[in-house]
Amino acid sequence: MNHKRIVLFDGSSLAGWYANTPEQGESDWILEDGIMTVNHRDLISRVQFGDAHLHLEFRTPYMPDKTGQARGNSGVYVHGCYEIQVLDSYGVENYNEGDCGGLYSIAKPLTNACMPPLVWQTYDIILRAPRFNAYGEVCENGRMTVLLNGTVIHNNLELPSVTP
Repeated sequence: MNHKRIVLFDGSSLAGWYANTPEQGESDWILEDGIMTVNHRDLISRVQFGDAHLHLEFRTPYMPDKTGQARGNSGVYVHGCYEIQVLDSYGVENYNEGDCGGLYSIAKPLTNACMPPLVWQTYDIILRAPRFNAYGEVCENGRMTVLLNGTVIHNNLELPSVTP
């Protein structure tokens, strides 16, 4: 088995990404001091993956006057159809699918492993892509294990559907 490490963002360029627009042009995200910042549009990796281990780092803004989905709402889409929520959910007690680490309509995280806003956090996402038969039909659902800040929040979770 050939394992290849691919760096999609090295802090110096957005060349590994394109904007999710009808034209699919260059990214309009902001690059400053080695940090990529959301600028209203989705980004798509120029590299396509099947099975993969993705590592990413993020931090949410400090928005004390906001609640719920208004607190730095974003997400990581894997295969363009499974969204892992990015949100300031630090201190949330009644954790659900819409909180940080949740997969909408599939599963809430096993635990709240969030750090406070403005603190760098990590996701390690281990994905086993769906398997298809010769007719292009899914014969085995994909699976995902997700670690948030080193804590397992989804363990070999079956992905029976896409997230809305």
